[in-house]
Amino acid sequence: MTPQPNPEAGAAVKAADRAHVFHSWSAQDLIDPLAVAGAEGSYFWDYDGKRYLDFTSGLVYTNIGYQHPKVVAAIQEQAARMTTFAPAFAIEARSEAARLIAERTPGDLDKIFFTNGGADAVEHAVRMARLHTGRPKVLSAYRSYHGGTEQAVNITGDPRRWPSDSGSAGVVHFWAPFLYRSRFYAETEEQETARALEHLETTIAFEGPGTIAAIILETIPGTAGIMLPPPGYLAGVRELCDKYGIVFVLDEVMAGFGRTGEWFAADLFGVVPDLMTFAKGVNSGYVPLGGVAISAEIAETFGKRPYPGGLTYSGHPLACAAAVATIGVMAEEGVVENARRLGESVVGPGLAELAARHPSVGEVRGTGMFWALDLVKNRETREPLVPYNAAGEANAPMAAFAAAAKRNGLWPFVNMNRTHVVPPCNVTEAELKEGLAALDTALSTADEYTE
Repeated sequence: MTPQPNPEAGAAVKAADRAHVFHSWSAQDLIDPLAVAGAEGSYFWDYDGKRYLDFTSGLVYTNIGYQHPKVVAAIQEQAARMTTFAPAFAIEARSEAARLIAERTPGDLDKIFFTNGGADAVEHAVRMARLHTGRPKVLSAYRSYHGGTEQAVNITGDPRRWPSDSGSAGVVHFWAPFLYRSRFYAETEEQETARALEHLETTIAFEGPGTIAAIILETIPGTAGIMLPPPGYLAGVRELCDKYGIVFVLDEVMAGFGRTGEWFAADLFGVVPDLMTFAKGVNSGYVPLGGVAISAEIAETFGKRPYPGGLTYSGHPLACAAAVATIGVMAEEGVVENARRLGESVVGPGLAELAARHPSVGEVRGTGMFWALDLVKNRETREPLVPYNAAGEANAPMAAFAAAAKRNGLWPFVNMNRTHVVPPCNVTEAELKEGLAALDTALSTADEYTE
């Protein structure tokens, strides 16, 4: 679709937004939201007709891009047949979505509890773990994000937790492995794995194994910086959970449904959790949907004992119809394979070339269509380009970088001192090369702040 400029309409949209919309994670008087006129595939555009290549996939959810015609048609057909129905009934779209998801989840995660999104999936996974074990505590990593609802934000490890941290939510944080900024003075991946697992087991011992219901980890931490766990770490966590009777929860809200070049990131590491949360890419975000994939053992806990939880829109027919269509499109069009192939042949090598040219790039890491550049002031010291949780003037280098990307028609995903490369999983090679060229130009702006 060719964008048609309509600045008057854009001004009206913007005025209504500023008058009435309360935006998440924002100081309302300090933001300037872009008025978006339309989107298709890997692009969106504003009312002035300026088009942007979306390297954010919305919020890392449009895994098949915007406005895929088969998914749009499936939503329309479902709306014509049955727009909504209560969750206590067996509905075709709901049943089929659950079947297709269960076919792709690892191990025996064959029961699906549907939620409205990722945060409430985490809420319910934690509730299930606590009820299954009869224990109160949850362990999670500092470098993590698990959602914005009350329990999920307390489980989160990044600064978005701080204003809402009750200190009484039964959550204990620990350091997960991250060799580039190791908390364990490790020099190799083997050392990082061994020392991180030792640290976790010590935390378990001092907290009391009999008090811990669950350990929850993002299989690959997303917002925190796309930090692939080193070999053996997730398998080691699985062993610790088995040793101490702890439920192992993997959060695949961001990493799932093709993002990593596999249906789920757990497949990259050969691990099977007891519970796995998902959302976002399950239907490319076309209609809100999330869920928990549940092992046979935990499902059995609620075989004759009611599960005390539910949602009015659990397994909403429109959302489930979108999921069925999305999974079908991904299978038919080889979207997962495309993410894997282009990650290996285009994104990985392309980002490595940018790192070689730009002193602001400290490290490149990722897989599939799930990558991050760690931006630094100094490569030798690894000092971040901006301080941890920087705001205002302290964040000026990242703000300048993001502005440079947007001027070149690239919409970036920036968080603290990182920029993510997370385009739709069905992105083309030509689109990736266009994005990498724009990123190259924007990184020259970041280079100006290096020492």
